[in-house]
Amino acid sequence: MKVRQGISRAAIIIAVVVIIVIVAVAGLYVTQISVTTVTSSIHSTSSSTLPSSITSSSSSPSSSSSSIVSTTSSSTTSSTATTSSPTTSAPSTLVMEDTLWPIDDMNQLYGFEGLPFPGWGLDSVYQSLLNVNETYMFSTGIPEYLPGLALNWTVSPNGETYTFNLRQGVTFSNGDLFNAYEVWAEMYTFYYLSANSSGWLVSYDLFNMSAVNFGPATISLLNQSGLNNPDSQALSLMQNSSWPIYANGPYQIVFHLSGPFAYFEGLLVVFAGTMFDMQYVLDNGGPGTAVSVNDYFNTNAIPGTGPYVVNGFSEDSYISFKQNPNYWGLKLTAQQLQANPFLDPGHVKNVLIYYRADDISRYTDLSDGAAQIVAIGQADWNLVTSNPSKYSYYTVPQFSTLFVPISLNTRLYPTNITLVRQAIVHAINYTDLVDAALGGQGRELVPPEYPLYSQFYDLGNFTPYQYNLTLAEQDLEKAHITNMPAITYYMPNDWSAGDVMGEVIQADLAQINITVNIELAEVSDYTSNFGTYSFNLNNTANEGQITVCGGFTWGPSELTPADAWVDFLSNTSTWGNTAVYYNPVVQNAIDTFFSTNNVSQIQAAIKQAQVQVYNDAPMITIQLGLLYGDGSLVWQNGVIKSFLVDPLTTGEDTMPIFNTVTFG
Repeated sequence: MKVRQGISRAAIIIAVVVIIVIVAVAGLYVTQISVTTVTSSIHSTSSSTLPSSITSSSSSPSSSSSSIVSTTSSSTTSSTATTSSPTTSAPSTLVMEDTLWPIDDMNQLYGFEGLPFPGWGLDSVYQSLLNVNETYMFSTGIPEYLPGLALNWTVSPNGETYTFNLRQGVTFSNGDLFNAYEVWAEMYTFYYLSANSSGWLVSYDLFNMSAVNFGPATISLLNQSGLNNPDSQALSLMQNSSWPIYANGPYQIVFHLSGPFAYFEGLLVVFAGTMFDMQYVLDNGGPGTAVSVNDYFNTNAIPGTGPYVVNGFSEDSYISFKQNPNYWGLKLTAQQLQANPFLDPGHVKNVLIYYRADDISRYTDLSDGAAQIVAIGQADWNLVTSNPSKYSYYTVPQFSTLFVPISLNTRLYPTNITLVRQAIVHAINYTDLVDAALGGQGRELVPPEYPLYSQFYDLGNFTPYQYNLTLAEQDLEKAHITNMPAITYYMPNDWSAGDVMGEVIQADLAQINITVNIELAEVSDYTSNFGTYSFNLNNTANEGQITVCGGFTWGPSELTPADAWVDFLSNTSTWGNTAVYYNPVVQNAIDTFFSTNNVSQIQAAIKQAQVQVYNDAPMITIQLGLLYGDGSLVWQNGVIKSFLVDPLTTGEDTMPIFNTVTFG
């Protein structure tokens, strides 16, 4: 999963992301992902126990009829799929188990950095200004945005001003009002905590912040005034239209961009668009500073507007949730919930998410029924696939943003030679790589765009790099290297699939007489070597010639087609450009995303850039078939019927959006 914001913190996330990548697969009108069912003869004692803060109770009814995942007896998608296992009623407590513990625990103030990750409260606790119609998006490759906490919005003819009308009558779980002043305060708090970075909005440089003066004095003013019913002095500040974000009354918030960006809505689906109670932040010591974010909120959850609230917490163990009896969405009709199932009030009273690092413990809990949805990795994947009558698991849709990016360092000898990079990309047997490392489920892509954005994917109509030893040898001959040095394959030491990839690449390149040394670094050492483009450029000597970008699988932190280009190939990249790649033709195309709303003009520029990238060969991309390469998210047939997942394909959360989980 990708988290590239905030450099050092981003590096930590990417490192931790090693173990799990769960894909977001379905949508607001409910689509089904490809699911495979399997069964197990293994049965052992459960290792899970409920914390004392969880009280058993019967599940609550829900009027939402949508589903995104349904169990089926084969890997073929079917909207009416059933299983051979008997169905069961909803448990009193939904138990899920993850392989990761959220970085920064529950502290939503790190949203500008793409943290906390994984965000277990996504939409269930912390709702977004906008949602996305995943059914349409994952079937067409075109995002379609739907109302979340913003009821509707308009865009100015020049594409520079977005005006959002917020839902009225929405409150946070503690009773504080959700309004435009809360949104305003959250946005500028992110700017302040980013050390006034121009790319504070999830790394996108979209606003002219030169007139903004937001700091301790402003925070003090807001603290004295409050956000539920601000005084005239605070209102004057929040309605100041010379700042790029301002309120037009209590239920309208305006974003004025410094230039057109047609995909701005995609930045408000998660992270910076995810709302939490800034009044609660002000009441409990404030946000802190860029140097020292207030860690009180690591273990004291800030209230959200969603259908669940946090009611139990044990660090590195579990977080528990209960339904919010004052949830504003209880007033929504069945039709409204069907149109947007992200707003579902939920189907159980209690939810418990455990952090369990041990793979066999998660499998045991799933097998014994102590947990309903768990992450299973390579160590026990055969126990899942060998039991098709008992288990179902998640697979990746055709249009997704989930892949493994492998970079070839354009600044480090000998991969700084284009012919050497071309030789490498033609010497790798991609079929063997997918079979050995990814369970045979995956495919090579044409970098860098995500397949999700079909309007911009492979506009040059290229064939992915082909395994061709003759061509590879010819490329090396043309490079005229008389004494080929050994090159380094570099990645962290805790993703087994990545290690296997290195072994395949090592064997393949040996056939063209290139020696590959596999260097598996400690996570902290690995991440310390990567950051912004300029940082990578100045630290090339500490990097490998071949690198699994981020160390693991990659899920974005924004729903925009500019994302992959900015991350992997731009000199403005804040995380991801481990190839240390720059080309003026490519950079011009990237800049076009932020200078016009004319799709044809953007496509023309990207098509030209695609030719350059294909010929320069700075990276290889492998789309995943399983959610985290060598494993997936698993449940028992007949127990789980459907659920939604992070629309960023694990860019924010690695667990299902639990208010959408249905049973039977």
